[in-house]
Amino acid sequence: MKNKIRHLIAAAALALPVAMPAFANEGGPKLDKANIDIQDTESLQRGAQIFANYCLSCHSASMMRYNRLEDIGLTEEQIKADLMPEGAKIGDQMNIAMNKQDAKAWFGATPPDLSLIARSRGADYLYSYLRGFYRDPSRPTGWNNLVFDKVGMPHIFWEWQGEQELKTVKSAEGQEEHKLELVKAGTLTKLENGKANTAEFDRRMRDLTNFLVYMGEPAAVKRQQIGYVVVMFLGLLLFPLVYLLKKEYWRDVH
Repeated sequence: MKNKIRHLIAAAALALPVAMPAFANEGGPKLDKANIDIQDTESLQRGAQIFANYCLSCHSASMMRYNRLEDIGLTEEQIKADLMPEGAKIGDQMNIAMNKQDAKAWFGATPPDLSLIARSRGADYLYSYLRGFYRDPSRPTGWNNLVFDKVGMPHIFWEWQGEQELKTVKSAEGQEEHKLELVKAGTLTKLENGKANTAEFDRRMRDLTNFLVYMGEPAAVKRQQIGYVVVMFLGLLLFPLVYLLKKEYWRDVH
């Protein structure tokens, strides 16, 4: 019951600021449920490591500071050893050294800052996007994305995921729809008797999505923790008062 309440509160808190793109709701690909939990500090720590090692080379997170990662259970020594680039200080913002003009020339567009990406796109969108790359020889990078058509970003996790192909199938209603099929396994996926096992890769993308959501509002973790305590306190405080009030109210009746 506690986990259920936690998830409901988290979902309500995240739903308010999220502005999902129109194609994610109507006429676009179906988004997979991320099922994240920003109270899962181990997931957040794994996601932070993936972000620092793979995303932070091109994407900044200028509204996030390295020392804020102590809120998810990492020590200053762990942050310095595993997540910070050489020369950075613990109180620095999570910026990148890449020049914006160079980035635009190399990628065709400047890689966006990811501090608030989860608040603008939503967890389900990010989770589906990270798992939605497929081979497309017509694209400059050789990759396209089911969620973001003609994406300029290369598939940085292809060694983990392997290679997917875009297939067109007919639904039960006779309508054509697109789906992805794993045709070459990666280091974190398997092809067994023609069936794809992507559980480990999906878990890592869920951890990364979890961290991106956390970055959008780091205070949400502590706010929810305080909220649970307040609700429990009020429950323990009000229950005996309400019970005594009930007894007093019905005393003359009985």
